[in-house]
Amino acid sequence: MKSVTLVEETRAGIVEDVHIGMICGVNENIEIIYHAGDTEHVTYYRSVSKPIQALPVFLTDCIAKYDLTNEEAALFTASHRGEDYHIAALESMLKKLPVEEEELFCPLAYPLNEKPREKMLRENKAKRRLYHNCSGKHMGFIMACREIGYPVEGYWEVEHPLQQQILTHLAELAELPVSEIHIGMDGCGVPVFAIPLKNMALTYLKLACPDQIQNRDLQEAVIKMTSVMNEHSRMVASEEFICTTLLNDTNIVAKGGAQGVYCFGLKKERIGFALKVLNGSEDVWPIVIAGILEQIGYENNQMIANLRALKPSIVKNDAGVEVGQVLEKFVLSKIETV
Repeated sequence: MKSVTLVEETRAGIVEDVHIGMICGVNENIEIIYHAGDTEHVTYYRSVSKPIQALPVFLTDCIAKYDLTNEEAALFTASHRGEDYHIAALESMLKKLPVEEEELFCPLAYPLNEKPREKMLRENKAKRRLYHNCSGKHMGFIMACREIGYPVEGYWEVEHPLQQQILTHLAELAELPVSEIHIGMDGCGVPVFAIPLKNMALTYLKLACPDQIQNRDLQEAVIKMTSVMNEHSRMVASEEFICTTLLNDTNIVAKGGAQGVYCFGLKKERIGFALKVLNGSEDVWPIVIAGILEQIGYENNQMIANLRALKPSIVKNDAGVEVGQVLEKFVLSKIETV
């Protein structure tokens, strides 16, 4: 496994922290055109897979059937942070859909974001499945089962027909046989998949450029799904969080996952990227992705500035005094193709 230094954090000129990992960018010919480190590194998708896991519900007509708004539908793809607008939309979905909160397999939880979590603790509110960051995904699982005719019981098991359908969609998007997809268990209890980084990048190229998908029904589902992600980007994460920041640019389809994995696709440029920070840090994603976009000559400079603002290059202490720097260290290798 070959990795490169992605980011260094210094204090008074001394390196205090190093974030290593790998990056892969592929084009529509399934050619690696940008890389840093091992593009064959087998990586778990974690929540990067949520848009793929949402495809079965977007393949049904339940969004229109149950009069869901696009804002609500975006939660099927989300790692929501538990802000008031997330909870309000989830509560609305529970009223519209034939789903009971107790049916969700995701654990009881408090919101991910600090302010709503602290507010609930001050108000002595109990944990709920609805507050779990994967609750929208689980609602989508249950709705897909009911609309397709799968049993709801055991929808989280890898042998369940819903999970097998998701596995089939993933294999098609990644252009890998199912036998080469590694399966584990994710934080919320459902199957999680691991594939080489280059194939992971390919899946996001196809989400950004669905004309590359041969299955017409799947292509239309991807178009519908990614449009609601861009239209209601704050539902996918929250303000001042990288997924929402990137999705505010309608040229980008993006999603992050636990343990430092991130993927995004560029529509106009027709490139998919996947990256892995090996120490699992999510904190340095904005620096790495801003660096990628700068190095490939991405035209939306405001987007890059917005990413830089999420993780400033200056380290300050508790009193606001500058004490160090955060330094982008990688250089993408570009492979010329014919």
